[in-house]
Amino acid sequence: MIMKGQKINDRYQIIKSIGEGGMANVYLAYDTILDRDVAVKVLRGDLADDEKFVRRFQREALSASSLSHPNIVEVYDVGDDNGQYFIVMEYIDGKTLKELLKKRGKLTVSEVVDIMSQIADGLSVAHDSYIIHRDIKPQNIMILENGLVKITDFGIAMAMNATQLTQTNSVMGSVHYLPPEQASGKGSTLKSDIYSMGILMYELLSGILPYRGENAVEIALKHLKEPLPSIREELPDIPQSVENIILKAAAKNPKNRYNDAREMYEDLITCLDETRLNEPKLEYKYPELDTDNKKFTKQVEKAVEMEDDGDDKDVKVKRIDEDEVRKENKLLIVLASIFTGLVVLVAAVVIFIPSLINGKDTIIPDVKNMTVTQAIKKLQDEGFEVADTQKEESSSEIAKDHVIKTNPAAGSKRASGTTVTLTVSTGDSTITIEDYTGKNYQEIKGMLEVYGINVLIERKDVKDEESPKDGVVMSQDVEAGTKLRAGDSITLYIPNIVVKYPDFTNGSYTVDQVQAFCDEHSVVLKVTYDTSSSYNPGTIFYQSRAEGYTVTEGTTLNIKVAKANDGSTTPDTDDGICDGTLC
Repeated sequence: MIMKGQKINDRYQIIKSIGEGGMANVYLAYDTILDRDVAVKVLRGDLADDEKFVRRFQREALSASSLSHPNIVEVYDVGDDNGQYFIVMEYIDGKTLKELLKKRGKLTVSEVVDIMSQIADGLSVAHDSYIIHRDIKPQNIMILENGLVKITDFGIAMAMNATQLTQTNSVMGSVHYLPPEQASGKGSTLKSDIYSMGILMYELLSGILPYRGENAVEIALKHLKEPLPSIREELPDIPQSVENIILKAAAKNPKNRYNDAREMYEDLITCLDETRLNEPKLEYKYPELDTDNKKFTKQVEKAVEMEDDGDDKDVKVKRIDEDEVRKENKLLIVLASIFTGLVVLVAAVVIFIPSLINGKDTIIPDVKNMTVTQAIKKLQDEGFEVADTQKEESSSEIAKDHVIKTNPAAGSKRASGTTVTLTVSTGDSTITIEDYTGKNYQEIKGMLEVYGINVLIERKDVKDEESPKDGVVMSQDVEAGTKLRAGDSITLYIPNIVVKYPDFTNGSYTVDQVQAFCDEHSVVLKVTYDTSSSYNPGTIFYQSRAEGYTVTEGTTLNIKVAKANDGSTTPDTDDGICDGTLC
């Protein structure tokens, strides 16, 4: 585990954690050599021995370090420190688009066009180098306070001209932004990024995703088969020129999409011109729903596998060879015939033989709302067995310790002696949120998680003079009195105490006071006494870290102090000792 104050590669001093993901954790750190803040991404320790994740992590560094553009996060350094794989990047003091959407709901047309044009501009450089990002989503796009957009996380990027990166039997991507060709296992092209950008643009404008479902397979199939919902039906005020960009970017048939990000960028920068606002709706030149997608439906259901990527669902899709599909289909016909015969035989055994032995089937009684004891008695009286182990579910309708349902369901016919499993209510699992301000966030987090509440912790920068208590809740995003149930979320805001250097040269500080400040904040103080200055003796006239600079533990502060020239030829020292006495 990376601790505050720890140094990576004997250079990057960790200040605080700023993000956690399924593959790596990100920290704000101080570069002790170049005197600047940086972001350090460290591969999770439990994955450092997994060659697959190490390769993916190193691929991110390889892909991103070769790109230079204002809209792409710059990579400074990459390495391995005693088994800790790390990437050092430009520190971006901003929010992800995911966080911005969570706060705002949706963005204005002009904001979205500006953001998407910056993303397209940055990706055009990657596409010029034949690098496909393959994971464009709101979590991987940062935006600064001044509106500058930065593309991050080239962790699954693929260099089209790098053999070692293309020899793989799978592709990766977040399922909500997954291009149809990737969902069907055909692999990625530059146009795959374009599709993800189209879905992202739709989400930024509407605040919702165009394709949603209960699981990854369902969502992937919708990318393959369902037409893109009209953004103008959702938001009629959006210009047709803007919808046309989404339609062209998110076309299912890659032939109907932009060729690359640069072409999309050129369309974006003119889409709000008055001459384009009411242009005709885009009509696709090539068929959208090609018949191959139907053929791959069953394969998609088999191929899509879930992977945990922290804040979103990623899918791994195995590539499918069409010749293999044809061979498999022939084999399946033969196997299906055999299987059908076996099913008929088993059905005869399961259905008819028990009927001959046990006689007539009995209807399972409805024991809903009964106590467990009452339900067991009722079922046993009807000739059924009751499973020793019961399932539990929370319910706001059924009282605690009363039956919600049975398996098999009430009203179904089963042979006498069939075992029935009860599902029992644990009661209403809602919890009334209180005002947690001033309380320890770890205690509150633990208490809420017992109820199944998702607790998010965010740090807010506060000045040292405000004297907040570290680890204490400052505010929360759910009002006191609100009822939450299992699966709901609450964000607790805790202080991130930021200490700034004062102006030690303003004449009001002594060396002892500066030393006390440095001791309190674990800073090394180095004092140089200067007899040649024109300042009054004892005056601090220089400090190496300017007023307002953030204090970081373990760093060094140099100050210069004026000293009277007593005529001695003993040279000045920078440790404050002159002629064996304290200066």
